[in-house]
Amino acid sequence: MTVKVRFAPSPTGKLHIGNIRAALVNWLFAEQQKGTFVLRIDDTDLKRSTQENEDAIKADLTWLGLLWDETFRQSERFDRYNEVVVSLKEAGRLYACYESADELDVKRKIQMGRGKPPVYDRAALALSDDDVKKYEAEGRKPHWRFKLDVPARIEWTDLIRERVSIDMESVSDPILIREDGSFLYTLPSVVDDSDYGITHIVRGEDHVTNSAVQVQLFEAIGGKVPEMAHFALMTGKGGEGLSKRHGAMSIGEYRDEAGLEPMAIVSLMARVGTSEPIEAFPCVDALIDAFDFSKFSRSTAKLDPADLDMLNAKILHTMPYDQVQSKLNGVSEEMWRAIQPNLSKLSDVGDLLRIINGPVKPIIEDADHIAKVRDLLPAGEITPETWATWTTAIKQELGVKGKALFKPLRQALTGQEHGPEMAVLLPLIGRVRVLERLAG
Repeated sequence: MTVKVRFAPSPTGKLHIGNIRAALVNWLFAEQQKGTFVLRIDDTDLKRSTQENEDAIKADLTWLGLLWDETFRQSERFDRYNEVVVSLKEAGRLYACYESADELDVKRKIQMGRGKPPVYDRAALALSDDDVKKYEAEGRKPHWRFKLDVPARIEWTDLIRERVSIDMESVSDPILIREDGSFLYTLPSVVDDSDYGITHIVRGEDHVTNSAVQVQLFEAIGGKVPEMAHFALMTGKGGEGLSKRHGAMSIGEYRDEAGLEPMAIVSLMARVGTSEPIEAFPCVDALIDAFDFSKFSRSTAKLDPADLDMLNAKILHTMPYDQVQSKLNGVSEEMWRAIQPNLSKLSDVGDLLRIINGPVKPIIEDADHIAKVRDLLPAGEITPETWATWTTAIKQELGVKGKALFKPLRQALTGQEHGPEMAVLLPLIGRVRVLERLAG
């Protein structure tokens, strides 16, 4: 069997890191199995779906390296979904309901008050022709529910959760079509998975019950039920829901505002919620080779945004010059190697170049002291060894050490109190600029 999986974002908003985790798990599995990764655009909500969001989704996936083998839009398949609707109605598996949202809410509250599960009571199945005419005279339009086959228990061996068993009498007949005739997620998704030969459905554990419903829908339309894997959901480090502060930025924000490298995100999302340690990977090859559903934990995945910064720095520290040269605005390979160990984000390069090339406004609190250390600067070309030689001479001649030694030099040469190693910066600043800055 050739593996075929899908990632199905809705173009009603931007991709966030939770979306990317789902996309990445599917993509890694497909790559490892030499299968097919399908990008399905779930744009059945025509009012809220936009081309701009679809373009952004594709741009984000491309930036992360998650390239798809096939793609299609659900909005192009309405005729196919309507064919299935007709067949389900003819088979008695799709029935019209006229309750309003408020009426359904009252029913649920009454059931819960009696200690019963809030399962739809199928009252619509008992409606007479006169009842239907009355509702339609009131201007009501029906929504359509899929009639589950009960009593029944849906069971499968989940690739992550192992044995899953759902009592279908604990589940309401799902609404497949809204009052306005638009489709909810379930029917188009099942029809597409069946028609496109999806072999594995890989998604979050919040879909487990929905998967049981879909098993019966697959069977009702004559489709083959795919294998399933449901991974644990993700929260912030302390168990809080994801938010702007705790990892729910859009992928575009991570790229354009936070300045992260794509492999920092891929490295974290491939390992979070698994038994494997969080590590920085310069490319995806090792992640593909090591992918294994058995490594996924049943416990909630905890996302620490600080891990992204740590991974990003490690990836930059090993990134070859030719891989980043086009983004460096003329920075030489020699300079790249010199500043590379001090980078947290690629945007730091610009900050370092401003320190190196200037203009810098020196901070000089004791002009006499700076004049003395200026005279102690070793003659000749400044090399990586100059800093140690110079600071040793200052310590011996002027009797200063520690913070009193290093802070005034850094402030005079960089205009800052903190920054990269001065032994690295000094040769890049060069003798002429060093003397100029020490002169104030």
